[in-house]
Amino acid sequence: MLEIRDCPVRNDKTDIRRNKQIMKKYIYGLTIATSLVILSFSLNDKREDVIKDNSYRLVFADEFNLPNGSQPDSTKWKRCCRNPSRWARWISDSKDVVYIKNGRLVCRAIPNKNLETDTATMLTGAVETMDLFDFTYGKVEVRMRTNVKSGNSPAAWIRNDPKKHKLYSEIDIMESFGKKEELFHTIHSQYTVNTPKHGEKNLFKSDINVTKWHIYGIIWTPTEVIWTIDGKETGRYHKSDVPALLAKGQWTFDQPMFLRLNQSLCNGKIGQLPDTKAIYTTEFDWIRVYQKNWHNK
Repeated sequence: MLEIRDCPVRNDKTDIRRNKQIMKKYIYGLTIATSLVILSFSLNDKREDVIKDNSYRLVFADEFNLPNGSQPDSTKWKRCCRNPSRWARWISDSKDVVYIKNGRLVCRAIPNKNLETDTATMLTGAVETMDLFDFTYGKVEVRMRTNVKSGNSPAAWIRNDPKKHKLYSEIDIMESFGKKEELFHTIHSQYTVNTPKHGEKNLFKSDINVTKWHIYGIIWTPTEVIWTIDGKETGRYHKSDVPALLAKGQWTFDQPMFLRLNQSLCNGKIGQLPDTKAIYTTEFDWIRVYQKNWHNK
């Protein structure tokens, strides 16, 4: 049997109150959403302001505009020394692995054809400014390109002097490995070195054709490091506000650091094994360092 219910009596005042409540919730939600959008744009603007800050002054530069075949300016650069580290295990002072050509610094890795005098399988080129130039905080930009081959491992980076400072400090402006069109920005503090499972976001990957010319950069301040490629931010690492982490060396970047440019080779553990019969080449068009007076802020 069909059940018939009485229809409710319409109450206009109740509907009006309900509509007002719905409208208030809608306006409140819209206000929150708008505020979040504005905040997002504001934060992005602040980040862009840091990257485009024009208050920096040039404190170091090398355009590598010397005659072809020249060695780098000895008032700015010296050869890195060989040591057991992967990147430095085959470093050589040969003029065939570091020289100027067409206004560029060329660093190479080449087969060693004289194993009687040097047991290194290959010879690699690397230069640095240690004892010649260092700086604390600032902006670094380097225009460079490399090849994409198995075992390739070039880098542009800054490092503290271990003879003067005990706490480890390294910022990799750019490093790439092997045949993939990608690169990495990495930062190493005493904490990340001592604690393999540190949980810090200290590595940033970018997919990019490293055989093309690009400008790789960092902006290093007292509280953060920002990486850029062609003027666009690609990574950011902050100084912790946790005293316990700082005590363990999470931020060891308040000390002078020097520049390094190198053409190295992988060892199979990091990246692929190199072709020991091939020649690897990385070119640096220029490098520039800018600073402003952080200490007076």
